[in-house]
Amino acid sequence: MFSRLSIPTPFQVGPVNAYLAGRTLVDPGPDSEEAWAKLLAALEERDLSADDVEQVLITHPHPDHFGVAHRLRERGARVLASPEARSIVEDFPARLEHEQAYFVDFFEQCGMARETAETVTNLPEAFLAYATSVDVDRELGPGDDVTVDDVQLTADAVTGHAPGELLFAFEAGDERHALVGDNVLADITPNPFLQPPPESGGPRPRVLPGYNESLRALRADSYDRFLTGHREPIDDPAGRIDAILTEHDERTDDVAAAVDGPTTPVEVMGDLFGDLPATEQFSGMSEAVGHLDVLEEREIVTKRERGGLVVYEPV
Repeated sequence: MFSRLSIPTPFQVGPVNAYLAGRTLVDPGPDSEEAWAKLLAALEERDLSADDVEQVLITHPHPDHFGVAHRLRERGARVLASPEARSIVEDFPARLEHEQAYFVDFFEQCGMARETAETVTNLPEAFLAYATSVDVDRELGPGDDVTVDDVQLTADAVTGHAPGELLFAFEAGDERHALVGDNVLADITPNPFLQPPPESGGPRPRVLPGYNESLRALRADSYDRFLTGHREPIDDPAGRIDAILTEHDERTDDVAAAVDGPTTPVEVMGDLFGDLPATEQFSGMSEAVGHLDVLEEREIVTKRERGGLVVYEPV
């Protein structure tokens, strides 16, 4: 049903998979001239132009997935996303400011030097050029349907890679398929990126515990094929989910071994990865804090404050 269009990105992950069916595009790519030219060429190969696209579905609000959507909306397409994704894609600079305001203090409390925390949280400003804000015309939640090329897609919420993630499920003959964005990838273990509280002063989402739970629920839904946001599709969704959960459990065990006394998240990150460049430290902290959240939920470690820092120690 869907044609996969490989759209270049400036990010380490490489090209993003946009999907075309009829006059619907899913995750059209980042806002760059290179990506736009590639998208136009792919449409032209199918006897379409940007003016022919009628709707754009966004699986999650990361720049490489939604950035160019505004160009399509300016040409008449409507944009569909979850309510939480809408709040981000309609004002991406404000979202980045919210993240920066939270994570500088958070990383310092986790044991990171403030100057380093400021550097790490300022790096994503480079993403702004690829993430032009776009208005959303229709919000989608779990159970909502969208008609694409005479086929009914049903939205469902997933958790773990970005706020407001959706998958789009549909029947393909005797099989059940889903467009899953970056929630499950074939040969990459998706990073459970840290997220700030939805509102200032609120609790921080425990992303990795939520992701593990979401993966188990997704496995129970018995899909036959996942169309992924990067690289190749997945023809054994249950097997791939099992492999990701196994990797998570192994990393959680590594983190438990690193906490042999009062230990900061930064020390855990160092134990896992050694000296990381600033460009990799947000991902590193997401791993460290995520697995500490899992251990805390399992009552294997406990968290307390010591000298202005957050430390974890064995129960």
